[in-house]
Amino acid sequence: MQLNEILRTAVDNNASDIFIVSGVGLSYKANGKLVKMNGDPMPPAETKRLVHEIFALGGFNYDIENMPEKETDFSISLVGMGRFRANIYKQRNSYAAVLRYVPFELPNAEKLGIPEQVIETARYKNGIVLITGPAGSGKSTTLSCIIDKINNERSGHIITIEDPIEFLHKHQQCIISQREISIDTSSYIDALRAALRQSPDVILLGEMRDYETISTAMTAAETGQLVLSTLHTLGASNTIDRIIDVFPINQQHQIRIQLSMVLSAVISQQLVPTVDGGLAPAFEIMTMNSAIRTLIRDEKTHQIDTILQSAPGMQTMDSCILKMFREGKITAETAVNCAYNPEIMQKRIV
Repeated sequence: MQLNEILRTAVDNNASDIFIVSGVGLSYKANGKLVKMNGDPMPPAETKRLVHEIFALGGFNYDIENMPEKETDFSISLVGMGRFRANIYKQRNSYAAVLRYVPFELPNAEKLGIPEQVIETARYKNGIVLITGPAGSGKSTTLSCIIDKINNERSGHIITIEDPIEFLHKHQQCIISQREISIDTSSYIDALRAALRQSPDVILLGEMRDYETISTAMTAAETGQLVLSTLHTLGASNTIDRIIDVFPINQQHQIRIQLSMVLSAVISQQLVPTVDGGLAPAFEIMTMNSAIRTLIRDEKTHQIDTILQSAPGMQTMDSCILKMFREGKITAETAVNCAYNPEIMQKRIV
């Protein structure tokens, strides 16, 4: 099969990811399940040919034998189909690729089941809003919905720093500068430092990966920008502890104070299998109030869940999952498997 035919078949079947790996048939993932396009294992020569095609679509003219790195990320666009985030790598000395499908049209928050409390974080003027969760849980989609709301409801300069760019935003009420790592800038930290001199109102940082990036993002929030970013953490309290643990021990007390002032919200999400065979998002929502700021400063983040269970507009992940179970959207088994506290969930669903 030609690459275009492979991608079209996958898109027509609502695929999220396409897998090109030697020794196994062409496959794609739809609704969290792996589906084989055909049963014929691909030889290394075939995967190499398809990887060459992917590079050509991405505008790269070097032979894959001379790749500057052993793995690489970039995005490609196909008219009438959409965008694909490509990762090329080697396995068992053969070439392989995984392509994540990103439609041209921006996602609709209501249709996707993203709560209004999450999208309303677009109204924040400054501070840090973090969208957290495992890979493939829809963090980029949620961020795109928030950016789209800002773009349509207020004026300003939005800078996105991504690796690679996924959803494409048009200039609406805002000017949007979308920068891609390795193409438009050399690194997250270089782009973030430069962004502070580009009169930003909103900065979207694809991922807060290290100490230097986190530190600079906090400085940006302190100076009046709204910073949106992601972390691969589960739950608000774990996210706060992860950020603080990045810093040296002798700085952590000061960072707790700083973080308690600049953090605006932590949204954790995961995709949960539904009874109809699809996937639905489940959310933990924490927005800052004086009680949570005090818990962060006093090293009592383990008590945050108690506030999430009772404060208006907030919710724990397990309360969201329990609600989905009681509404008949998910099975009892799924509720237990996806809960942060499976033992407690088991007792609550009986």
